[in-house]
Amino acid sequence: MQITDTIPSPGVDLVKDSWNFLEVWVDAMQSPPYLLLLLGDKAGSCYIFDPAENYRLVTNFSSYEEAQIWLLEDEYEPLEGRLSSSETL
Repeated sequence: MQITDTIPSPGVDLVKDSWNFLEVWVDAMQSPPYLLLLLGDKAGSCYIFDPAENYRLVTNFSSYEEAQIWLLEDEYEPLEGRLSSSETL
């Protein structure tokens, strides 16, 4: 039986109490498709995390638009929907 480590990476602590939304982006051209997480904070900054690498912080941006351009240039597409911090309370 495989055991999965569910302890979050230290990178996630960057926005632990100030995150605003979470989006899942997928590179469907890979097999299996590759996922990245886009986490936006309340100050407007965005962070890209890689769940396949223990939620390692890949990069960060000062705006959503910059993060979106970076993901689209790498041929990632957003999955429909967004998780808001207000929905998890």
